[in-house]
Amino acid sequence: MKKERVVIIGSGPAGLTAALYTARAQLAPVVIAGAQLGGQVAITHEIENYPGFPDGLSGPELVERMKSHAENFGAKVEFDLVESVDFSRGSPFYIKTLGEEYLADSVIVTIGADPRKLGVPGETEYVGAGVSYCGTCDGFFFRGKDIVVVGGGDSALEEGIFLTRFATSVNIIHRRDELRAGVQLQQRAFNNDKISFTWNSVVEEIIGCENGGGVSAVRLKNRVTGEETIAPTEGVFIFIGHDPNNAVFGDQIALNENGYIITDQRYRTNVDGVFAAGEIQDEIWRQVATSVGQGTSAAMAAIQWLEAREETLQELDAAPAAG
Repeated sequence: MKKERVVIIGSGPAGLTAALYTARAQLAPVVIAGAQLGGQVAITHEIENYPGFPDGLSGPELVERMKSHAENFGAKVEFDLVESVDFSRGSPFYIKTLGEEYLADSVIVTIGADPRKLGVPGETEYVGAGVSYCGTCDGFFFRGKDIVVVGGGDSALEEGIFLTRFATSVNIIHRRDELRAGVQLQQRAFNNDKISFTWNSVVEEIIGCENGGGVSAVRLKNRVTGEETIAPTEGVFIFIGHDPNNAVFGDQIALNENGYIITDQRYRTNVDGVFAAGEIQDEIWRQVATSVGQGTSAAMAAIQWLEAREETLQELDAAPAAG
């Protein structure tokens, strides 16, 4: 069993930033990267809205740079999966992965959240080549194109409205005959000349171009009539919700009604010594830049917590001698 000062669960922008800051504080953090270094960012084709990179860069390139930066200061990245944790006894916290066991004085959870998938043919194949789960990230690449948005909640309408800045037209496909989004948001969408709606319909398949260059259409099924149609499109944006990756924690950490970890302004959870940052606790913004800021804050809070804990332990050790 390995004893560590800081274990970071997750290797997205929040986790790697937290690793950088705790490494610079000479805490030699261990990052349990999971199955894919960088999480969702690693499958982003190109990032053009991260400060300092005016020419843009790919998601994998940004993640690799963040990893190297943290490692230069002493962070250790382990490609492993967390199987279970035990936060019930306080610090040090027990963490079991597929290949190792850890005792960590503090833990920073940055395990993220995954966009819900349609689970239809063509979806996985065209991620980054016409299929996207983030309008803010990828909208710029669809300038002058006709696209579809799948969903009917606040996120679908917010992203659909945003995408009209770039796309020629946005067709919102919803499985019901009325939207779940807020009234004001609905009115903005209805009043937007670029937005149209396809009601009572679900996507059955995402169809690629014959030359393999990207998406060419979606096959739709009307849930009322059963009729199937082919709708031409050059992009498919899917906004049917996110699922936070909270299963490994069970009931050991406080979650909100949507399953996201609850933190205070210092990114502290309800477990003393456990912090959280990035999309596992942020169900609103979900941007690389916001996750980096959250990872920074969580790391600094963890550093301060460890320093205060060490001072307390030193005082307790010295107390008998003073008596």
